[in-house]
Amino acid sequence: MGRIGIIRLLIGLLLLIGIICLGWQKATELKWSVKIASLPIKYVRTEGVFQYLSKEDIKTALEPLVTTGFLEADMQAIHQAVSALPWVDTVAVKRIWPDTIDIKVTEKKPYTRWGKDSLITEQGVIFAPKTLDLHQQLIVVTAPEQRRLDVLEIMKGIKTALADESLELAEFTINNRWSWNIKLTSGLDILLGREEQLKKLQRFLKTLPLLGKQQVDAMAVVDLRYPNGYAVTWKTEAPVIDRETVNTPEDGNIANQQN
Repeated sequence: MGRIGIIRLLIGLLLLIGIICLGWQKATELKWSVKIASLPIKYVRTEGVFQYLSKEDIKTALEPLVTTGFLEADMQAIHQAVSALPWVDTVAVKRIWPDTIDIKVTEKKPYTRWGKDSLITEQGVIFAPKTLDLHQQLIVVTAPEQRRLDVLEIMKGIKTALADESLELAEFTINNRWSWNIKLTSGLDILLGREEQLKKLQRFLKTLPLLGKQQVDAMAVVDLRYPNGYAVTWKTEAPVIDRETVNTPEDGNIANQQN
């Protein structure tokens, strides 16, 4: 064999060795990849301060998603499953090598009830938990959903105005025609109508010191939908107030209506 033949043989051997080494490397990488991908998830760690959110609910939502390998777990699917729980506000999901899925959760904070079956946060997020048993004491707000942020701001003002007179708001209702009604924890219904509602409410509140607690407690319904006064429906057997003896500020007056 000549010199050129020997060189060609050596080059061929080197190429063969290179191909063998490359194949071995790829096989090794594949082996390790399969091994790493098949590592089980041993721990699912949930972090957060919960008052209403149940860790059992989170566990139930995650069970179908954490039975795969550590690297095969779908982080987006886990994020969506936890986010879908009614009480969950924000979620952050990450892998922690070699066998842990870490989930940080913040809980929604209910501000008031929204209608019969839902709650709403101060930021205007409406959600429906399984039960409202622990939130019966919250104010009930019923209003057009598209105006919910405006409604919450109005409710804050009404709540403050009532509190200044030692009254407590129980329900605030605005219908689709933007007519307002409020109900106090004492059971008193106040009809505010569609125009100058806050002005009329303030006018009514200014008359309360003139009436006295006994008369106020005897009121069943107060209708403020009048330009210069209001009508009162009294509770059954409540003493009738003489409307001539009590005038509202701004020359308004009270009309009696007996049940």
